[in-house]
Amino acid sequence: MGAYLVANFRQYGLLLALIAVMLFFHIVTDGTLLRPVNITNLLLQNSYIIIMALGMLIVIVSGHIDLSVGSVMGFIGALAAYLIVSLDMSMWVAVPICILFGGLIGAAQGYWVAYWGIPSFIVTLAGMLVFRGLSLWLLDGQSLGPFPREFQVIANGFVADPFPAGIGEQLAAIFQVSRLNVLALGTGVVAAVMILWMGMRRRAQDLAYGVAVEPTIFFVARNAIIVAAVVFICYKLATFRGLPNVLLTMGVLTLIYAFLTESTILGRRIYALGGNEKAATLSGVKTKRLTFLAFTNMGVLAAVAGLVFAARLNSATPKAGFALELDVIAAVFIGGASMSGGVGKIVGAVVGAFLMGVLNNGMSIMGIGIDYQQMIKGLVLLAAVIFDVYNKSKQ
Repeated sequence: MGAYLVANFRQYGLLLALIAVMLFFHIVTDGTLLRPVNITNLLLQNSYIIIMALGMLIVIVSGHIDLSVGSVMGFIGALAAYLIVSLDMSMWVAVPICILFGGLIGAAQGYWVAYWGIPSFIVTLAGMLVFRGLSLWLLDGQSLGPFPREFQVIANGFVADPFPAGIGEQLAAIFQVSRLNVLALGTGVVAAVMILWMGMRRRAQDLAYGVAVEPTIFFVARNAIIVAAVVFICYKLATFRGLPNVLLTMGVLTLIYAFLTESTILGRRIYALGGNEKAATLSGVKTKRLTFLAFTNMGVLAAVAGLVFAARLNSATPKAGFALELDVIAAVFIGGASMSGGVGKIVGAVVGAFLMGVLNNGMSIMGIGIDYQQMIKGLVLLAAVIFDVYNKSKQ
């Protein structure tokens, strides 16, 4: 067990670090961090970072990087405001147009990286400047809003509880709270059961094929922590306003990309591309097309994040997305991705994004200045990269 723990210290250490940071800020903020309203705000404030982190993980795993995601996010928000507010276009027409534009932006950048061999750092750095300028031009240097209510619901809305009010009142009396959203609580329980079932099913399959599995005590402890966290968060949400719309968006996207990267041929080829591009090419993998698709996918997710961000602010601003690419990249590296590519998991990127979000939120509640916040976040990122380099030197 000791050898297994050392070999997988990054995976378990990240989960323990998130728990430790949350407990620390819960104590020093007198319980403010884990109050239902703050947990809801934490999810809303970090939704767009988590959405972009899913795409950034694929880009980094494939051996590249995208510095333009913050600017693309801001530009798409500005485009949405121009179409919906200035041109009075229907949201149902404007949203697909914005997502299409995001995909085209990603495809344009991916084309130069994949088929011309220009380093992704240079291409996306140019994109960062171009789309920052386009946002300023489109908005004429001013904020544009407000959006109609139906658009705001994308980020600020909550899923309606379909269960009768009487059931919620009875459960609220049992738990001794003023209100209880049955859908949110039930979602937590169902999610916990699914996590346990999928973990046990995969473990049984690995044992059947003679694949090495984690020690039983680690398997039980890890799943117990995850299940307890899921149920706890959903219970807290149930005592406030229920499930935010963006939580469902993040949950669905996380499941899709986790399945894509871990259980499909396409996912295995992406890891092969980042691990050794020449070997992948000789094995018949169309590496150029995969690189192109990775950047196209990143553009689409940046567009989705831009819509969520604009809906949350209820306006588009010229500075929207400024320096957010740093938070997204930091979340992926902290989540276990390797600088050299070929290593990283979707779940790790999500946990890394939550860790950064908890740090931001906790320090803000404590009244720590933005100057110290930036320094602390930088040191956390540096520590994660140093740990990655140290692990590689020991292999």
